[in-house]
Amino acid sequence: MKSSYSDRDGGNCIEIAPGIPDLVPVRDSKDPHGPALVFPAADWSSFITAIKGGEFPAA
Repeated sequence: MKSSYSDRDGGNCIEIAPGIPDLVPVRDSKDPHGPALVFPAADWSSFITAIKGGEFPAA
């Protein structure tokens, strides 16, 4: 699943693979055959909440 913020040129975005119990695999959408990082679902949820809450500076 590609980020809804992704542009059609495949700019700076990630993809996640939903449906894996308790895990969230994440990869760079520009490198679909490259490595993926796998996070516990609870940690990923906390990370997304922190981003939405502005806890990380915008790049």
